[in-house]
Amino acid sequence: MEQTKSISIVNSFSAGFFLFAGLLIFAPLLKNQMITGTLVNFLLFSSIVLLGRKVALGFCIFPSVISLASGFLPFVLAPVVPFIVLSNAVLVLTFDFFRKKNLYFAVAAASLLKFLFLWSTSFLVLSVFENPVADKVALMMGYPQFFTALAGGFLATLFLGIINHKKEI
Repeated sequence: MEQTKSISIVNSFSAGFFLFAGLLIFAPLLKNQMITGTLVNFLLFSSIVLLGRKVALGFCIFPSVISLASGFLPFVLAPVVPFIVLSNAVLVLTFDFFRKKNLYFAVAAASLLKFLFLWSTSFLVLSVFENPVADKVALMMGYPQFFTALAGGFLATLFLGIINHKKEI
């Protein structure tokens, strides 16, 4: 019984790692915020269940860094990257806190808090800059963040249910 449990943990970790690596490399190449954001949020929600909170928190930094390095996120947005990372951590921690109480509420609350945190902090940071790029960035850090987080969360609940982790969510 113990050996079966450890094999299951290894399989979950392996599945989660390859899912992460694939999405991490693939998502920024799409250069579409709605698709990339949904995939990244799907990854964050799924990794909490498959790999645990600590690993999911570690994953929060990579999407922004890769997006910045690949040019998907313009270099002028570098000052906003720490806030994007923190907003991903807000999503992970909120979802992890509420997921055993009510899964759909957890997705909605995590998505809303991520959006509110990222929108408000990026608004403050970008208010220093007065140019058209700052206006476009403000839009990117606004409502699309809420919708991509919601979409990623609901895709993750479907995915996790399909791979039979629903009882562990």
